[in-house]
Amino acid sequence: MCIGLLMDCDTGLDIVTGATGYTGKYITRRLLGLGRCVRSLTGHLNRANPFDGQVALVPYNFDDPIALAANLEGATTLYNTYWVRFSHGRATFDVAVQNTKILLEAAKLAGVRRVIHVSIANPDERSPLPYYKGKALLERAVMDSGLEYAILRPTVIFGREDILINNIAWLLRTFPVFAIAGSGQYRIQPVFVEDLAELAVQAAQSKESVVLDAVGPQVFTFNELVRLIARAIQSKAAIIHTNPTLLLLMSKAVGSLVKDVLLTREEIDGLMADLLVSSGVPTAQTRFSEWLGHNAGNLGRQYASELKRHYSPH
Repeated sequence: MCIGLLMDCDTGLDIVTGATGYTGKYITRRLLGLGRCVRSLTGHLNRANPFDGQVALVPYNFDDPIALAANLEGATTLYNTYWVRFSHGRATFDVAVQNTKILLEAAKLAGVRRVIHVSIANPDERSPLPYYKGKALLERAVMDSGLEYAILRPTVIFGREDILINNIAWLLRTFPVFAIAGSGQYRIQPVFVEDLAELAVQAAQSKESVVLDAVGPQVFTFNELVRLIARAIQSKAAIIHTNPTLLLLMSKAVGSLVKDVLLTREEIDGLMADLLVSSGVPTAQTRFSEWLGHNAGNLGRQYASELKRHYSPH
C-alpha cells in the first residue's frame, strides 16, 4: 500500500488532479488497480478520502508554484482533469486557464515526463463561447509545454455520478413538462466515464504526443436522448420545444429551487451548435442505451448539484 506523500514508490507514482471528484476518481481507481501509487492535487483537503489512505491528498498551491512543483516531484505522469464548468465567484474560465498554465510549468520543473490532459470535443480558440475557447487555449499550452502529452477530448460523460444525464432524468421524474431548446435535432455522443478513464491510462503508456476524441459508439439527437431516458424511467412528462431564452429562464427558476446552476446559456449554445459530437470514429465501447437499461432504476432519483460538488467545503 502506498501512503503518505508517496515520495518513494517502487511501482511508480502518478499525479491525478481532483481524485475525489468525478473523472479523476475513475482514473485513480484504474491506476490503483494496476498497482500504481497515486497522489492527488485537490482544493478539498477536508473531504473524506475515498481510497482508504492509498492516495495522498495535497493542495493545488497555484499561488506558490515552488510548493506546487514539490507536490509533483517523483511522478512520471500527470493526469489533469482540473477545470470549471462555469464561472462562479473567483473561479472563472480565465483563472482556470492561468492556473492550468502554472500547473504545467510546475510539472515541467518537477520532472514529470508526460501529461494526460482532459479537454473537450471541438475546442476552438476563436469560439465566442468562453468554455470552448478556454479549453482550446489550454490545449495550445499543453502542446507548447515541452512535455510529452495526450489530449483527450470527451463530449458528454455519463456514469453513476454524472450531473447532466442524471439531472435530465430528475427533471423528467419531477416535473410534468420537460422543455427542449429549439428543434432538438442537434446531436450528442455520450462517453462512459469508465471508458474515458481507460483511454487516459492507456495514453500514459505511450511516448507519442497525441490528440484523441474520447467518444462513445452511439450518436443521438437531443430529442432521441431525452425520449430514450423518459421511456427508461417511465416518465409521463410532456416533452415540449421552446426558444433558448425561455429555456434559460425556466432553468434559472428550477436552479433557484435547488440552489444550483442547472444550465447555462453557453451550454445551450454549445449543444445547439452540434459541439457534443465527434467527426471521428468512436474510441470507447460502452453503449449509452445499454448502460441506461441497467441503471434506469436509480437514475434521477436525487438531484445532482454542481455547486455542492465543487464549491461545498464538505
